[in-house]
Amino acid sequence: MTAPVGRPRRVVLLGGGYVTLHAYTALVRRVRGMLRDGTLEIVVVADSPVHHFHGFTGEVAAGLLPAHLTQTPLVEAMPRATVLHARVERVDLAARTVTFRPVDGGEPGTTAYDALVIGTGAGEPVDEVDGLDGHGLTLRRPGGLEDLAAAAEAAPGDPEPVLVVGGGLAGVELAAALADRVGGRPGRVVLVQRAERVVPDLHAHRPRLARRCEDELARLGVDVRTGVEVLAVDGTGADLSDGTRVTARTVLATTGQRPVRLPGTEPLSRDERGRLRTLPDLSVRDGVWAAGDAARVVHPRTHRPVPANALWAIKAGDQVGRNVARALQGRPGAAFRYLGLGQGAAFGVGHGIAEVWGVGVVGPLAWALRLVFFLRFLPSRRRALAVPREIARRHAARRHAARRHTARRHATRVGAAHLTGVARPEAPVPVVAGPTAPADDAARHAEGRTGQPSTDEVVTAPA
Repeated sequence: MTAPVGRPRRVVLLGGGYVTLHAYTALVRRVRGMLRDGTLEIVVVADSPVHHFHGFTGEVAAGLLPAHLTQTPLVEAMPRATVLHARVERVDLAARTVTFRPVDGGEPGTTAYDALVIGTGAGEPVDEVDGLDGHGLTLRRPGGLEDLAAAAEAAPGDPEPVLVVGGGLAGVELAAALADRVGGRPGRVVLVQRAERVVPDLHAHRPRLARRCEDELARLGVDVRTGVEVLAVDGTGADLSDGTRVTARTVLATTGQRPVRLPGTEPLSRDERGRLRTLPDLSVRDGVWAAGDAARVVHPRTHRPVPANALWAIKAGDQVGRNVARALQGRPGAAFRYLGLGQGAAFGVGHGIAEVWGVGVVGPLAWALRLVFFLRFLPSRRRALAVPREIARRHAARRHAARRHTARRHATRVGAAHLTGVARPEAPVPVVAGPTAPADDAARHAEGRTGQPSTDEVVTAPA
């Protein structure tokens, strides 16, 4: 890759997600000298000024984290780059330029590139359901996390349930978080899933973990409706394919994803789902690379498309950054060889599932593994340190409030009983039997008072 006349070589990164952040980090590590002497510059074009770390979306919905701890300003995360808060209007592959328009409505601009990284991700296909675009909340659109946080904060006082559309792992985790937010009251969160079971992909290869997801939803009182589709959404609820209607002011869509298509990229090869086809080194043509939800990245061992989740976007972004650096140095790209680690989900503090290198884990250990893993990849170390402190503080405050509420309810019931003249039964006077009273001892043994379990008791070992 030769230097153009009259300007430094330029790498342009499109999008502000995992691919861009990790491609930037891997690239900067290898081209510090070029950045210092001014022979290379990095430009980022993103429609959001912050990077949204979606791993802790459930904690935000549950009220255990403020949204700002999951957001890192792009200028902070990528200090050696020029960050343009703008939307891409067109990519000219022949001229090697990107045309963009500032989000604040300014005049459009154009920047040339020598290397282009497409990490624009995907959005929910809300147009597939009538009214969902206008009345549903989605996490991938700008401001989506803030809208979710506001809706979740209002949920405990809302007499109507929250409707979650989509029963994949993301939908299940969000439904559980919202149910936890409203205290696990039955029916306050409704989850609608088109398939016959929630988390169908997990059922296919880790049925034990999938069943644990179903058990956690039941524990939290989530009303799960499977084999049903949402036909239409309006401002007061949704109509379902079984003829019923769910009344809900808040509808959250987790209905899959559709890659963002950039005008001008039509000549690039795509698969049946609209993802850019990548070569083993994650390039799509000379000077252009793609990864994340916008790309079809093939697993190096199974030769099947890798899952569309954050970990794969992070690792593919790392490889793209390394290969862009190699191209700048006149070296061929290396193949993407990451084999995967696993996945996880949380259902409240201390409740979770995890799959690590093919081994399934549930309960507190799974929850802790997920927490540590996500903290490892949070772009801001300062925010990463604050996350566990905030979760612990808010969880302790919530437990304290729950105990006080229980104590007040008990005191109210006792007071009402005395006012109405209802006396509580007196405790029975224990009868002390000596060694010469076998009949009394036998009676006590039958009642389970000798320290040995009776036939209808269950002995539970400590966890």
